[in-house]
Amino acid sequence: MDPVIIVGSGPVGLTLALALARQEVPSVVLDEGSGKDEQRLARTVVLREDTAALVARLTGSSLTETGFRWSGWRSMRRKQVMRQITFSDDDPAPLHIAQHELTGALREAIANERLIKVAVESRLDSIEQEKGGVTAHTRGPKGTWWRGSYLIGCDGPRSTVRKLEDIRFPGRTAVERHAVAALRTELPWPGEALLHRMPPWRTSGPSAGEVTGRPLANGVWRLDWLLPPGKDLVTPDLLVARVRETLAGWSGGSTPPYELLDTGVHIVHHRLARRWRVGRVFLAGDAAHLLGALGSQGLDEGLRDADNLAWKLALAWHHGPHEALLDSYQVERRAIVAARLRAADQALPVLRSGGGLRAVVPGSARGHDALLTDGHLGRGPLGEPGAYADSPLAPPRAESALDVATAVGAPVTDVRVTAEDGSFVRLRERLGRGALLVLLIAPGTGVWERRHWVTAGIMPRLAAAVTALPHRAELLVAESYPGAAAHTVLLIRPDGHLVTALNGVRPADLYEAAEAALGGPRATTQAAGTS
Repeated sequence: MDPVIIVGSGPVGLTLALALARQEVPSVVLDEGSGKDEQRLARTVVLREDTAALVARLTGSSLTETGFRWSGWRSMRRKQVMRQITFSDDDPAPLHIAQHELTGALREAIANERLIKVAVESRLDSIEQEKGGVTAHTRGPKGTWWRGSYLIGCDGPRSTVRKLEDIRFPGRTAVERHAVAALRTELPWPGEALLHRMPPWRTSGPSAGEVTGRPLANGVWRLDWLLPPGKDLVTPDLLVARVRETLAGWSGGSTPPYELLDTGVHIVHHRLARRWRVGRVFLAGDAAHLLGALGSQGLDEGLRDADNLAWKLALAWHHGPHEALLDSYQVERRAIVAARLRAADQALPVLRSGGGLRAVVPGSARGHDALLTDGHLGRGPLGEPGAYADSPLAPPRAESALDVATAVGAPVTDVRVTAEDGSFVRLRERLGRGALLVLLIAPGTGVWERRHWVTAGIMPRLAAAVTALPHRAELLVAESYPGAAAHTVLLIRPDGHLVTALNGVRPADLYEAAEAALGGPRATTQAAGTS
C-alpha cells in the first residue's frame, strides 16, 4: 500500500503525519521550503485543552518549557474590571506558544519516526487520481513524481491542492485587522492574559478600541491592537507609540522598561471551502477554512481536522475502502467550522457597531465581554470543541442507551482509567491509536488490583463482547464518569468523541453502535466520495 501524501509542513500537516504514524500508516510530507521555520515571536497560537493534549500525545512533550499557560484572565472596559478568571485543574488554562516552537516540537518528533518522510524544496504542481491511488508531481531541485494512497492538502490559505481540484473558497476578506507586537517587559498582572476594551488613554493614530495582552514564556508578551476597517498603514513609529502609551496606561502613567522583539499586522479572513473531499484528495486546516475573529483560533480547528481524519484514513489504509467513513470527515468537520463562522458573523455587528442603542442598553457591555471571552478562551459557540451531533456515524438510539454528562458526538471527559495492563492512565492517553475504546464505569475498582476484579461480575461478559466487535477495541475501566451510574458502558471513537452510553453489558447494542461508528456495514457502503 502506498503512503499517504501530505502537502504542507505547517502544524496541521505535521500533526496529521504523526497521527497517521501512531496508527502504522506511512506518509510523505511535501515541504516547499527548506524544512526550517522562521522564528517570529509575534506569530503565536493558543491551544485549547483538547488540542494541547493532542500535540502532547503525539510529541511526547507538554511544551511547558517553550509554551506558557496563563494563571488567569481579566477583561476590562475603560477603567473597570468586568471579569476575572483564575485557572485551575478543573478549569485549565489555554497553552500560548510561538508557532515556530510548536512546529519545531512536531518536527523533532517526526525526525525519530520511521514511517514519515519529509521532502523539502518540493512544490506541488499537479495531481492525478486513479481508482487505486494518487500521483503528485513536485518541481524544484528535487522535482519528481510521488505515488500515494491518498493526498491531503494542508498547504494553507493559498492552497495549491484546492486550486488544482477546482474547489471554491468563498467568504469574507479582512474581517478584522490587528497590529501586533511581541516584547519583553513586566506588567502589573504577571501571568494573566488581558482583554481591554475602550482603554481610557489617548491613542496614537486611528482609535484603538480593543487591546489584548497575552503572556508567553520568559517574560515575553504578545500585544494586539484592533485596527479600524480600512487599509491604513501601520508604520513603525505608530506601533512604537501604541506600545509606549499602552504600557504606560497599564502601569500607572509611566512606560516601564521594555524590549521590542517582533512586530507585524495580523489580518483575519473568514472562508470555507465548498468541498473538503474529492475522491482520494482531502483538505485540512487553512486550506479548508479560515477563521479567527473575536479571539477564536483557526489552528485549533485545523488540529481537530487532523485528529478526525487520521483514524478514518488509517482504517481505510489498513482494511480497504471505507467510503462512508471517509465521507464523514467533510460532513462532521465542515459543519463544526461553518457553525463557528456563523456564530462569529452574527456577533461581529453587535460587538463592532461602535455605538447606537446597544451602547446604552444596561448589561450590554457585560454581554459583549462574555462573547469575547468565549472566543479567547475556547468556550461557547465561538470556541469550544464541537459535537458531531448529526454525524452520519451516529448509531440509532438503542433501548439500553443512557444519557450522561457528555452528549453523543461530543468529546469525552478526561477521567482516570485502568488500562488493560492494570496501569492507571488518563483517558486521553489512550486516544489516537486507531482502536475504539470501551469504558466501563465500576466504582471501587480503583482500590483493588485488577486481577481481583477482571474475572468477576460483568467483566468476563463485557470482555467477550469487546472481542467480538467489528473493529479492534480496548477495554478500560473507570471509578466514575460525569453523569454515569455504575455499570454504564461508554463506546468512544479513536478521536475521543462519544458514540453511545449503554445501561450495562448489551453485546448486540454495543456491536450495532460500533458498526455505525465505522461507517455502517461494509456490504452496503457506496463510494459516494469518489465521484
